[in-house]
Amino acid sequence: MSPHESIAMKIAELETAILSAHPTLPTLLSQIHSNLKSDPDIVTLLDPAEVAVIVRGLEIQTKTTIASSIVKEGKGVDKKKLAQISLDDI
Repeated sequence: MSPHESIAMKIAELETAILSAHPTLPTLLSQIHSNLKSDPDIVTLLDPAEVAVIVRGLEIQTKTTIASSIVKEGKGVDKKKLAQISLDDI
């Protein structure tokens, strides 16, 4: 099994652990971190969905959010609620 296949399997396990609030979440995150640290080239092979799973797992584990609000300053800028903001606004 290639390193990328191994990481892909761990990411799939992580997604399952996230959805079921399984206690293996910290262990899976640690294993993924170790594998990516030992072979950084694998990071370039991850697709955005896999990266999103890792980020979601880290947010749950650390009880943090990456971005909870967006503030734009200046004249004539519409202030939007967080629910109204799309990816185009970021």
